[in-house]
Amino acid sequence: MSQLIEPRTLRGFRDFLPEVMLVRERLMETARRVFRSYGFSPIDTPALEYAEILTGKGGEESDKQLFRFKDGGDRDVAMRFDLTVPLARFAAQHSSTLGTPFKRYHIAPVWRGENTQRGRYREFVQCDFDTIGTDSNAADIETLLVIHDLLVALGFERFTIRVNNRLILNGVLAALGLTDKTVGVLRAIDKLPKIGQDNVIAEMVEKVGTTPDQAKQVLLTVGPQTDLAFLATTYADNEQVMQGVKRLRQLFDAAATAGIPQDRMALDVSIARGLDYYTGTIYETFLTDLPSIGSICSGGRYDNLAGLFTKERLPGVGASLGLDRLIAAMEELKLLGTQTTPAPVLITQFDDERLGDYLRVARLLRAAGISTEVYPETKKLGKQLQYADKKGFRVALIAGSDEFAKGVWQIKDLKAGTSTTVEEGNLIASLQSILSAT
Repeated sequence: MSQLIEPRTLRGFRDFLPEVMLVRERLMETARRVFRSYGFSPIDTPALEYAEILTGKGGEESDKQLFRFKDGGDRDVAMRFDLTVPLARFAAQHSSTLGTPFKRYHIAPVWRGENTQRGRYREFVQCDFDTIGTDSNAADIETLLVIHDLLVALGFERFTIRVNNRLILNGVLAALGLTDKTVGVLRAIDKLPKIGQDNVIAEMVEKVGTTPDQAKQVLLTVGPQTDLAFLATTYADNEQVMQGVKRLRQLFDAAATAGIPQDRMALDVSIARGLDYYTGTIYETFLTDLPSIGSICSGGRYDNLAGLFTKERLPGVGASLGLDRLIAAMEELKLLGTQTTPAPVLITQFDDERLGDYLRVARLLRAAGISTEVYPETKKLGKQLQYADKKGFRVALIAGSDEFAKGVWQIKDLKAGTSTTVEEGNLIASLQSILSAT
């Protein structure tokens, strides 16, 4: 007998059991509904791109994390590390057909060969939405509205969308004589919540090459005391800072007018976003009950990314829901539940001779929009109900020879622990009443 292969998964990759996959699909369906409600259209792009499409777009760190190899045709290819860079290539390639502004959403897996940690994996799904082909601040404001409505639709009430603008950071660095060190400084700032001020200052001095005074001045500007009034007063003569302040003021005012609660959005000048392609407003979203999991919906404006592929100017703005990080947060917050079936109704079997009737009623229920499973064997009722409890069914339907003779069904409400008997003609309405209250 040949030796058995040990069943195992690669580090950083996961299998998804039904109780998690059901939640995952529900979250994706909710995201699609919200995106579509704002007029975003679906697209898809290949998992593999020519390596030159992806390299040098997200910075050195992203390049190091690429799954890159030579394919069978000896072409240098890599697996996408996000959905934004492929979008820039897609927009440049199809702009004449798409027209602008072009609003798209894309829900698909991406791959990064990074060290695994809580909420971070080497294969994960991103739920992106972007608007391409406009400089208008209205698109930036709408991005915040979509993030907010998406989180609410997913069932969250306690969260904060932290907002900044790279124009402010770039202007401050220019004023401090650090323009040539912008990328290094911004990457260091982006680590502030993880490693603290002292370590960020040390990194800026030792790795980026700032002076200690410059590093301290940077952190003074991005500290928690900073607000738009402070920036406007301190950098009144700095065109970049003032442009960033202007766009953020309009964003906060318009979002508040549109009905976004003020406690769900906040200025945070320490947000830099690690990817190099951001040029304007940037967003990070944190759950109030689990901020340590990190941002679960992030993004920003990128005005020059498509310029690597076309002479046509195609500025963009958008954000991405980190689906798998969100699920990791939901696991910690014990929000996932234990349901392992998408069907709320189980039809039990008492009589082999009545299999056709069990299947007939199941089809009637499905036609009425009620997902239904028929237990495949005539085991003891207790065994079938144990199966129903374990799988998380909401209702079990029971009918034997006596019930069929009377034209009735027993409805066992597995959540309430109650039973009722109804005529078959009233079965659908009775089930709809029970399920609508779930």
